[in-house]
Amino acid sequence: MTETAELGDFLKARRAALDPADLGLPTGFNQRRVAGLRREELAQLAGISVDYYTRLEQGRARNVSDSVLDSLSRALRLHRDEEAYLRNLAAPKRRRVARPKAQRIRPELQLMLNAIQSPAIVLGRYGDVLAWNALGGSLSIDFAARPAGERNVPKIFFLDEEARALHPEWETVAKEIVANLRSESGRYPDDPYFAQLVGELSLGSEEFRKLWAKHTVREKAHAWKVMINPIVGELRLRYETLRLPADPDQALVIYTAEPGSDSERALRLLASWVADPAHA
Repeated sequence: MTETAELGDFLKARRAALDPADLGLPTGFNQRRVAGLRREELAQLAGISVDYYTRLEQGRARNVSDSVLDSLSRALRLHRDEEAYLRNLAAPKRRRVARPKAQRIRPELQLMLNAIQSPAIVLGRYGDVLAWNALGGSLSIDFAARPAGERNVPKIFFLDEEARALHPEWETVAKEIVANLRSESGRYPDDPYFAQLVGELSLGSEEFRKLWAKHTVREKAHAWKVMINPIVGELRLRYETLRLPADPDQALVIYTAEPGSDSERALRLLASWVADPAHA
């Protein structure tokens, strides 16, 4: 799908998500047959013509000005990640990319990972798990047991039943993964591998297809995550995601437990188990 078609679908999805009642517009059954705002209502809120907005949704408008994007962002009540996604799709000038070479981390980064006492992993552009420390590789999924091409978070979550069993809050995490992937794809709308990845996930998972069709955009950098560890049981951990300044396509994710919690005690037990040479 072209970026102009993606732009149109995104605009329609966000327009449908708006509640007319929040804007003081009539919501009666006779007045509205579908959810959200009508095109003419959104165009009026954005201060642009209905014809021009219609062409935007139909993928027939190019070189959208910054002022129009500003107005659309306000009218659609977009948050920061959604506005960035809108601009990435609509901007007339941007760097076009082919699929990059296989991502690798610097050896110094692996040394830093090994020195971190908490579970930690490094994610690449497509949600690929590029590296991890001993605890990070022992939380739930055994990354080392998978071929490099299969260490992909979206694939693991949507195409592997093991992941569903290990994550009690699977639906919540799945939504976050799709919203993250949508945000990331907007940064590189011409990258053919994103289309390939989305196609594979769509064919293999009905849940993914439904979530992807919602056009939800959110770069979730920190939150709580609950997972079932095969050794110590349930873990409730907070994660923080840090983009690497030298390579923004790579992100360091570190997991921590609440001090004094059962999860902290379980994490210490897991660290002892991992450190025991008998389990190596």
